[in-house]
Amino acid sequence: MTDYTTVSIPKDLADRVEETIEGTSFQSTSDLVRFLLRSIVIQHQKEGELTEAEFEEITEQLRGLGYLE
Repeated sequence: MTDYTTVSIPKDLADRVEETIEGTSFQSTSDLVRFLLRSIVIQHQKEGELTEAEFEEITEQLRGLGYLE
């Protein structure tokens, strides 16, 4: 059995994510967050240390999705 932990995000961000995932294969905010985090971790593990440019690209992608202000 997989253990889980809780991650908190602001309610307004959660509302924006819910609107964003409507009509997609993501069933919940948690599904999207797991997908994004797995993608980042897998990329990091494949490529080793992230360069500053890669980190900035990920940051901009997350900002575009509303996860960062």
